[in-house]
Amino acid sequence: MNLLHKQEDTVKANKTHRIRSVRRELSQNLIVYHEPKSHAAEAFRALRTNIGFAGIDNELKTIAVTSPEPSDGKSTTACNLAISLAQIDKKVLLIECDLRKPKIHHNFRIGNDVGLTHILADMILEDQSVISYVKEVPEIENLFILTAGFTPPNPVEILSSQKFKNFLDLLKKAFDIIVIDTPPVAQLADAAVVSKVTDGVLLVIASGKTNVQAAIRAKQALLNINANILGVVLTKIDKRSGRYYNYYNYTSYEDS
Repeated sequence: MNLLHKQEDTVKANKTHRIRSVRRELSQNLIVYHEPKSHAAEAFRALRTNIGFAGIDNELKTIAVTSPEPSDGKSTTACNLAISLAQIDKKVLLIECDLRKPKIHHNFRIGNDVGLTHILADMILEDQSVISYVKEVPEIENLFILTAGFTPPNPVEILSSQKFKNFLDLLKKAFDIIVIDTPPVAQLADAAVVSKVTDGVLLVIASGKTNVQAAIRAKQALLNINANILGVVLTKIDKRSGRYYNYYNYTSYEDS
């Protein structure tokens, strides 16, 4: 028994060493990871709680995150929300569905050599399951990432395909919750087609920066496809008290 315990300890030590050896310096945009006691991190935990209440009657397995315009903070919001969910022992998958300008993999310092588009285009090894192309984040327990892959000439067609819907159903069986980063909904149709097949969508708006008309168009685009708008995340509120996005506010959506 002593020999067996020693072998088990050796295996655990080797695993810990491997994890430590591949740790990277993650982007400072990952506020929940770097600054867990900050106001912004607390706001993400509040967002996590509110989403939990929103899913009491109907379980939310897939959540799309979009915004009216680029640079509103949607990718940062998606990343931090995913980290926050992983911290409560949820097995979380973060999918990089902004196929035109993917940013998720940069935040986590991982490669985008093989990703979603490779899988949907059947450009993967035959002897490996599609789940094996999902990448674990060693620094954050329970968090996994599926990168975008190569930039296709027809992102809308790929994301609106039956193959994408079937793949999403497959992933639902393997993960507790899936967070999907999409392109700006007011400018491209990609986000709308993804939001249509998810359980809910968060609309990210930058305080004092997002164009009002763009925000109205974004809301209408989601309503047109009967998306379940969970709420609005307001970013970049100037609280004069932090280095990053300073603060995040969340409000539930009411059709008005």
